[in-house]
Amino acid sequence: MRVHNIDLILTITGGLTGALLLGYLTHRLGLSPIVGYLLAGTLLGPHTPGFVADASMAEQIAEIGVILLMFGVGLQFHVEELLAVRRVAVPGALVRCAVASALGYGIGIAAGWSWQGAVIFGTALSVASTVVLIRVLADHRDLHTPTGHIAVGWVVVEDLFTVIALVILPALLGAAHANVAAALGLTALKISALVAFAILVGNRLIPYLLDRVAATRSRELFTLTVLVLALGIAVGAARVFDVSMALGAFLAGMVVARSDYSQRAASDALPMRDAFAVLFFVSVGMLLDPAAVLDHPLILLATLGVVLVARPVIAFLIVRLLQYPFRVALAVSVALAQIGEFSFILTSLGKQLGVLTAGATNTIVAASIVSIILNPILYRLVSPIERWAMAQPRLWRLLNGKPHVAEPGAAARDRRAARYRAVVIGYGPTGRTVTRLLKDNEVEPTVIELNMNTVRELKEQGIDAIYGDASHRDTLEAAGVATANVLILTSADIAHTEEVIRSAREQNPRVHVMARTTHLRELQKLKQAGADLVFSGEGEVALAFTESMLFRLGATAEQIDRERSRVHEELFGKPS
Repeated sequence: MRVHNIDLILTITGGLTGALLLGYLTHRLGLSPIVGYLLAGTLLGPHTPGFVADASMAEQIAEIGVILLMFGVGLQFHVEELLAVRRVAVPGALVRCAVASALGYGIGIAAGWSWQGAVIFGTALSVASTVVLIRVLADHRDLHTPTGHIAVGWVVVEDLFTVIALVILPALLGAAHANVAAALGLTALKISALVAFAILVGNRLIPYLLDRVAATRSRELFTLTVLVLALGIAVGAARVFDVSMALGAFLAGMVVARSDYSQRAASDALPMRDAFAVLFFVSVGMLLDPAAVLDHPLILLATLGVVLVARPVIAFLIVRLLQYPFRVALAVSVALAQIGEFSFILTSLGKQLGVLTAGATNTIVAASIVSIILNPILYRLVSPIERWAMAQPRLWRLLNGKPHVAEPGAAARDRRAARYRAVVIGYGPTGRTVTRLLKDNEVEPTVIELNMNTVRELKEQGIDAIYGDASHRDTLEAAGVATANVLILTSADIAHTEEVIRSAREQNPRVHVMARTTHLRELQKLKQAGADLVFSGEGEVALAFTESMLFRLGATAEQIDRERSRVHEELFGKPS
């Protein structure tokens, strides 16, 4: 048992260390860290010299990564975002998935694999990497543009396609030809029972449970509760309803997302998901046998042809046929030209069912690494290609069309419609007064608060409010700091104040940051973190004393203003 524990610790430590080093290196090279995680797994795997991690242990740990990945997909799934671009995302994703799956199936049959393995292989080639897609769009400031809306909606449909595939494929591939309809019918019945249970029971029980835990004000208990829900519902889906744990985790995420705790759940629990997801990518990289891939280069080239050529061409044609501009069509098609985490989940399913050969697995992992490396490089060519096309008037008229911008969700519309916006952190006495004054002066506030009852009251009053910890980047993003004019930290007791200010500055360098602190000695640190104005309780009391004393001594208004400015400059470094 002791040796077994040491092997487990060595596997985890070796995997995380390799992922850290190579992930950092690939990030510095401008590539996705996922490439580094996969390469770390390859170096730790049995097909390369040096230290060899325990692959079976890595796979067991990776199962948790799969569950948390799918929970995160459900948690971040927003129906309104999909509905906003449904006209292009739904038919586009379904057509592209169908064509890519058919082409992948053809490659598998030509390679001599079983039809079951070819089906898994083709399906794995049909879905893009959500992680890489969002990273590429964010790096080029395209995430909140028509390109970003369409691409994200498109990949959401592909994610749903993957969830359905994970449920249907075991029944389809594991049944005899005569029993396929019966197997699929039984599976549909089990899924319906699970969905009904999640909606009827989960929608009542989970918010009640989160209410009770949130009332303790314990961050650890809240994070633990979210993880227990994700893992517990996933395991229950497999044990009780006999469906995939991935589906259970996805439904758990969707139920939590419908509660008032969705933002805090995302910010508190998803970092844990990221840690296990790294081990998942490492375990996938351990499957890669570079020598075996080089023995069959034509299969890899054909696979890359599907991922890097056929899929982008299909996406481009669909987006253009729906009369979106040339640039949007080109950017969407290139952004989706890669495969990643969901392809690996499908690969793991193929291995569990015993229908996917080692050669097919090698090809998927190798194609993923190549496509993830090339994706950000290819995306940088979008603007040069557009400029070249614009220089050819006839070609430009042929390629371009009328702009067609998807409608944002209701909350985003309200925030963008406001002429002047402020994000207010905290709704104590100071925050309450600030929010009221902002509303009275036609400034639209969004309040971030850790008291759920307060958040609900604010929403009933028509004030935009988010339940979450402002020290988490995701919470600030959800509050719309990127488009806000002012960020106001109304409490001196906000945790990690400096980190909140730095994160806000990264998302919006132009936002005006006003912070509050108790002690004057903390003032300079907050200014160095990026605050424009810092108000200290000690300093403000000193100013109030000075004004009151001068007034009682009979000083004129001009003298009081002059002394106030002088004291303010001494205390805060500049006049008010």
